[in-house]
Amino acid sequence: QVTLVESGGGLVQAGGSLSVSCAASGRTFSSYIMGWFRQASGKEREFVAAINWSGYRSSYADSVKGRFTISRDNAKNTVYLQMKGLKPEDTAVYYCASPQSSNTNIDSRRETDYYYWGQGTQVTVSS
Repeated sequence: QVTLVESGGGLVQAGGSLSVSCAASGRTFSSYIMGWFRQASGKEREFVAAINWSGYRSSYADSVKGRFTISRDNAKNTVYLQMKGLKPEDTAVYYCASPQSSNTNIDSRRETDYYYWGQGTQVTVSS
């Protein structure tokens, strides 16, 4: 059974930095892309970033490009999201996700492209 567990959320002031991580277990981590999504209160969950199996390719939502960095450590079965220049509009619950198929690529940005989800971690940016 695939399990994803996020950690590292918290409260930060606008302009600050925060990193969240996601530990995966239950299958060969390095065979699959990993993604981060977020859901603000009262809004739909949206794509944030994705990274390919090797970590050499990634994609980002326009709203976070240049401020957020996704990375992974296959030896630790962990994916990270480093967030800089945080804005109040980045406040959300952040979820990591992984697809069911190893053929899914990082251009897949729909929720339905991902099958396994973590429980989420809250990131709050104060103004």
